[in-house]
Amino acid sequence: MNTTKFFSILLIFISLSTNIFANSIKILVKVQDEIITNVDINNEIKYLLLLNPKLNELNNKRINEIAKDSLITEIIKRKELEKFYNFNKIGNITDLIESKFLERFKVNNKEKFIQILESKGLKYEFVKKKIDIEGLWNQLIYKKYSNNIKINEEFLRQNILRQFANNEDKYEYSLSEIFLTSSSNEDLDETLKKLKNSISEIGFENSALIYSSSNTSKNGGLIGWVNELQISENIKRNIYEVNVNGITKPIKMNGGYLIIKVNDKRAFKEDVDINKQLIELINKEENRQLNAFSIIFYKRLKKNISINEL
Repeated sequence: MNTTKFFSILLIFISLSTNIFANSIKILVKVQDEIITNVDINNEIKYLLLLNPKLNELNNKRINEIAKDSLITEIIKRKELEKFYNFNKIGNITDLIESKFLERFKVNNKEKFIQILESKGLKYEFVKKKIDIEGLWNQLIYKKYSNNIKINEEFLRQNILRQFANNEDKYEYSLSEIFLTSSSNEDLDETLKKLKNSISEIGFENSALIYSSSNTSKNGGLIGWVNELQISENIKRNIYEVNVNGITKPIKMNGGYLIIKVNDKRAFKEDVDINKQLIELINKEENRQLNAFSIIFYKRLKKNISINEL
């Protein structure tokens, strides 16, 4: 083959490769100096489906929007975290979150978890990066706002003792949540109207993905099993008013409104250790307040970030 013919074939090959590449990968969003492509969106959808399979019940447009918003949130958080942490030197900081992942998927070692991820078309390194961001974000929020947490331990202790003193049966509840933030009552009324329609059309779990500001949103709002001694009086009163699969009225909280779905209910027969219940109740209240601070801090960051959809 002569040199001229060789280079002609090579140019055709490069041209074809470039066109194929251009057609397969498209830039959809720019978050400051970073891009989100259709490939990123597809990978994020796989990850979100891992956490909440009911996402598949939505149409493709809605799923893509949720994945895009999820990636924007992740980039904004990571950019802030990189000011304080070196991701190459974080060690075992996020091991606890990873262990909760293993527990959720009912596996006891990383190898089995990797097999689950591969069956969903996901790589462990991809998911580990997300676990690291979530773990470091939680740590950053704690460092910034732990001194602002206000908990009346004696009030909580007396509350547990009062409940324990009566002879009525105790229950634990499987709960899911949607936490709404709103700047005015008019915004809230409009959001609640949209949320009610959304729950009717696509279910509570998918609506949590779209509307909830809580860090449980990617899991369809799932909190899990909580015994009633660990639930605040305000929330508990609202839970008592609904049956299994029922949804509470909006509950006023610091920073917004909480809507709870009661997924299931069962008798709580475990021997009650008052001190243990108090510690768990304090932890839940601390996490609730930290989540509110996290939402406020994230919204502040987002206002100062350039986001352009292409």
